Amino acid sequence: MFKDRAKISVKSGRGGNGHVSFRREKYVPNGGPDGGDGGTGGSIILEVDEGLNTLADFRHQRKFKAADGSDGDKKNKSGKSGADLILKVPEGTVIKEAESDKIIIDMSGENRRFTLLTGGRGGKGNQHYATSTMQAPKYAQPGQPSRELNILMELKVIADAGLIGFPNVGKSTFLTKVSNARPKVANYHFTTLNPYLGVVDLNEAKGFVVADIPGLIEGASTGVGLGFEFLRHIERTKVLIHVVDASGSEGRDPLDDIIKINNELSAYNPELMKRPQLIAANKIDMIYSGDENPVDRIKEAFEPKGIKVFAISALSGKGISELLYYVRHLLDGMEDEPTVFAPEFFPEEMLLSGNDPFTVSYDDKADEFVVEGPRIERMLGYTNLQAEKGFIFFQRFMKETGILDELEELGITDGKTVRVYELKFEYYK
Repeated sequence: MFKDRAKISVKSGRGGNGHVSFRREKYVPNGGPDGGDGGTGGSIILEVDEGLNTLADFRHQRKFKAADGSDGDKKNKSGKSGADLILKVPEGTVIKEAESDKIIIDMSGENRRFTLLTGGRGGKGNQHYATSTMQAPKYAQPGQPSRELNILMELKVIADAGLIGFPNVGKSTFLTKVSNARPKVANYHFTTLNPYLGVVDLNEAKGFVVADIPGLIEGASTGVGLGFEFLRHIERTKVLIHVVDASGSEGRDPLDDIIKINNELSAYNPELMKRPQLIAANKIDMIYSGDENPVDRIKEAFEPKGIKVFAISALSGKGISELLYYVRHLLDGMEDEPTVFAPEFFPEEMLLSGNDPFTVSYDDKADEFVVEGPRIERMLGYTNLQAEKGFIFFQRFMKETGILDELEELGITDGKTVRVYELKFEYYK
């Protein structure tokens, strides 16, 4: 079964709790603390699987959770980290935050693997809290809680050119003729319910991928029929091949068909109308001599607008070669990289929400500026500061929470040390 949309809930693993214990050995009646650290919780990771072409795996299971980290143990034994949960998705899957409908990541192009939610950091055992004045700490740090997110997954096919048009105008026959794709072809509406991809090979020219986008109908942009299910696949294509029944064999006016479909595209996403479009006036073998040639009417209406019209017969192959080389010419003038949608929602920013207090102070003995607070500690537990993206987020966090302003009010200067729990760094403005 083809399924190109799924709504699921994902949850990372919580960090294991730190352990409170003390050495108890023969002849060592008052041993020091030896509580181990908790293990890190598992992360939710998205990964492109080249063998997948649907989201059907997410049809029946809607909740996914990574493993929790284990608690620490005595004798300084750290808890086992929770296993990451890897969700395999087809290339072209766009991940959105369900409530806002904002894009988190587009699993296309170079985006082959992405950590969606980081597991909670394990808590520190009581061995870390021993000081000269407190040699037997009875406190251990709890693990960071798990994080949860509702996401919407949408598969948008990746193709250089997309075939659009009303049902039963010959798109599937066209795809069969120009590529090795074999969509089901029959003389009834909505034959094609799945987007089919085919590779077009050209002599002495680079080939390209073409997608047969299922038939559209009037009102598709408002969800009539299967409008939304079809229209999302057009967003990824670079060139639109508008197939129209020039013979009017379905009893419709081909000129009116083109206008209606373009209106639907514009209503769904106005940017689609800025993409190169050409018209394949199909079924010319069914136009009888003596009648007014409808292809001439289409050319008169659209070629002055820069939309080239090709008279073709998908059944016999007449006129198709010229059309394909023209598509290749259009593609040669465009970037070779696939269309990749930019992120609009960043799961890390959920850590910026809330008004948990924080403190900024100066430790004159250590000559360090100290930053503490529950939200800051929570942020450190979920952020990989070794990665460039994580460190940039940390810098933005320090600025947007007002921490940097408070450090400056305390008189911090370049080169001074800032301590944020176990993290230390030198301050430079």
